[in-house]
Amino acid sequence: MTLSFDEKLARYARLAVETGCALRQGQELFVAADVSQVALVRHIVKCAYEAGAARVTTRFTDEKIVRYDYDYQPAEAFKTFPDWLALLQNGVAERGAALLFVTSEDPLAMAGVDPAKRTNRQIAAHEACRAWRDGMDFGRNVWCIIGGASPAWAARVFPNLPADQATARLWEAIFTTARCTGDDPAANWAAHQKSFEEKKAWLNAQRFDALHYTNGLGTDLTIGLNPGHVWEGGGETTQDGTLFFPNMPTEEVFTTPDRTRADGVVYASLPLNHGGSLVDGFHVEFKDGRVAGCAAEVGQDVLEQIIGTDEGAHHLGECALVPKTSPIKQEGILFLNTLFDENAACHLALGMGFPECLEGGRNLTSDELVARGVNQSATHVDFMIGTDDLAIDGITADGTVVPVFRDGTWAN
Repeated sequence: MTLSFDEKLARYARLAVETGCALRQGQELFVAADVSQVALVRHIVKCAYEAGAARVTTRFTDEKIVRYDYDYQPAEAFKTFPDWLALLQNGVAERGAALLFVTSEDPLAMAGVDPAKRTNRQIAAHEACRAWRDGMDFGRNVWCIIGGASPAWAARVFPNLPADQATARLWEAIFTTARCTGDDPAANWAAHQKSFEEKKAWLNAQRFDALHYTNGLGTDLTIGLNPGHVWEGGGETTQDGTLFFPNMPTEEVFTTPDRTRADGVVYASLPLNHGGSLVDGFHVEFKDGRVAGCAAEVGQDVLEQIIGTDEGAHHLGECALVPKTSPIKQEGILFLNTLFDENAACHLALGMGFPECLEGGRNLTSDELVARGVNQSATHVDFMIGTDDLAIDGITADGTVVPVFRDGTWAN
């Protein structure tokens, strides 16, 4: 049966609400999106109420207006977070709402913005919205990020197509990579989750002490892993046992490394779109777990500002494994959007680590997590390092070397 675009959009909305957010009867849903996504959000709101939502709160923004804020306000202004927005975000989190985010931004919308302004805003938001952040970080709230094709984003991905064709092509790529095709998208995700469970079980059984990465770009990096580290991926489970999917699409299996143990150099394999500013052709050097140097052909100031966000941004918070057989990789599209591009290649992240990636981590304070090697920061920035020749070796405590990746995919 051939579906109309509106029918596909409705099915995508239902997948996000019922599978991504696992919305429960009587639960509140909070939706954040750009104004370009109003058609999708209307479907989301309708699906949520049909699924029994007690209330749906929507917050629309416009990236052109956001750009005006950055262009016309001084850097000092961004050190204060709006009280009303903190009240809104903390409030919905404290009420146990499911949180759904639609990413659709123009990859170059914030090109040329003073990186200090964005860093100030990020730090202020982190401090003002503690309940909001902790709700997601410590498994109190379900949350899900999905993609929405906008004309501005589509024009960057498909610059040689007319605007309407580019947007339609991007929507089809989103539906495909989010496994929202076939007769039963929810069943697609159930099968996908099963494959994650198999990989996580193998990795968790190895109890690796470290991972060693090498490839032809020049990457030669050894990352230490925490005692009691846990590999996660696919769906996550809240403290009350609700299975949800934070990212749609997702193809990664990940853990949080020891923030004090990273040595060597790693080269990015894809450009990094950091909130509308591109960083490309870059590498990062580590010594004793801390960034010791970095260089970028494009966006050096943005890269330095990311690392300079706070002390935690100088350390790694995530290492994720994604094979080159990923559907996102096979699409052959550079999405210029981290939600998609991080699921096309192995990646690392500077900044915040994940409490759930340490045994008992959700019951620890921030200081206790740091003491156990889990990084803390106001930021979390993924950058892609996977290549077709990437090799990763797992190293056990007794020095045994176990192949994990060969030629960009699983070795076993």
